[in-house]
Amino acid sequence: MADLDLTLDVVSLTAQLVDIPSVSHEEAEIADAVEAALRALGHLEVTRRGHTVVARTHFGRDERVVLAGHLDTVPVNDNFGARIEGDVMHGLGTCDMKGGDAVILKLAHDLVDANRDLTYVLYEAEEVASVHNGLRKLTESDPELLAADFAILMEPSNAGVEAGCQGTLRCEVRAFGERSHSARAWRGVNAIHGAGEILDRLRAYEPRKPVIDGLEYHEGLNAVFISGGIAGNVIPDECVVTINYRFAPDLSAEQAEAYVRGVFAGFDVTITDLAPGAMPGLDRPAAQAFVEAVGRPVAPKFGWTDVAQFTKLGVPAVNYGPGDPMFAHKQDEHVPLADVVACEQTLRRWLTV
Repeated sequence: MADLDLTLDVVSLTAQLVDIPSVSHEEAEIADAVEAALRALGHLEVTRRGHTVVARTHFGRDERVVLAGHLDTVPVNDNFGARIEGDVMHGLGTCDMKGGDAVILKLAHDLVDANRDLTYVLYEAEEVASVHNGLRKLTESDPELLAADFAILMEPSNAGVEAGCQGTLRCEVRAFGERSHSARAWRGVNAIHGAGEILDRLRAYEPRKPVIDGLEYHEGLNAVFISGGIAGNVIPDECVVTINYRFAPDLSAEQAEAYVRGVFAGFDVTITDLAPGAMPGLDRPAAQAFVEAVGRPVAPKFGWTDVAQFTKLGVPAVNYGPGDPMFAHKQDEHVPLADVVACEQTLRRWLTV
C-alpha cells in the first residue's frame, strides 16, 4: 500500500498524491493511504464510505467549515507521475485536483487546534457519471457528516474564489414530420425543415444576467447536437436538437425545466440531464471572512461543480484551489507551485488567526 507522509511540505505531498494512480473507479489505493494517514491523527474522527474518506474535528467552535476534494483523475494520457520543472509541477491530477487534496491533508495534519471546526472530505468518482460520485452519495447516506456553515471545494480556480456555480440542463427537442420518397417530397413533411423553428427560437434568445451577492452570472441556451435523416432518398420524419441550458443559481431545477419547456412550447421536449446550481452565500460571516482572507476579487463560477451538492444540504459553498482549470484533463496538465503554497498558507491563516 502507498504511504503518505503528512509531515512533508505541501508541494512534496502533492507529488506523493500524484504518484498514486487513481483513475475513476480505481481509487482504492489512494483512499487506503488517505484513510491510514488521517486515522493516525488523534484529533480527528474518521469515517470511510466506499473510497470516500471524511475526517472531522470536535473543537467545540461556533462554526464548522468543510474542505472537500475528489481523489480520482481522468484516464492516463501518457502523463502519469509528478515532474517538477522550474516553478511548475506537471502530471495527471496535479491541477485537477491533487494540489488541492494536498492542501486539505496538510491542514488536517497541522491544525490540531483552529478557530473553526473542520470537516475534511476526500471523495471518489467525481470525473464520471454522477451516480458514482462519492460526495453525492454522502449527501444521501450520511448528510450529517457534511453539516456545516460554509464549504470550500478545492477545485482549481487559479487560487482565487469562484463563488457558487451555475446549474446545467440538457434536453432533446423534437420536430416531427412524415416520411416520403424525396422524389415526391410533397407527399411528406420534412422534420429537419420543421426544426428551423427550434433554431430560430435559440437565435432569438436573450441571456439572463442576474446579479447574486454582487456577482453577475451569464446564462446560456445553446444547441450542442442536431440529428435527423433516414436515407439519401427519404424525407425525414424526425429531427432532434440537443440543447444545453446553463442557468444561474437563483433558479431551481424545476424553474429551469419550466423555462426551457416554455421556450420550446409546441415541440416535444425530453429532459436528459438536470443539475441545480449553487448559491454563492457570500452574505454568510464565514464566507465574508474567507473572501477577505484571500484578498482578491471574487468571480462567479459559470460551469457546474460539486459545490451544488452542498447547496442541496443548505450549505453555502465556493470553489477555491490551485491551478488553472483550463489545463484540467489535458495531457500537459500542471499546477504552479506558488498556487499550491498560496492556497495552503491562506487557509491556514484564515483558520488560525
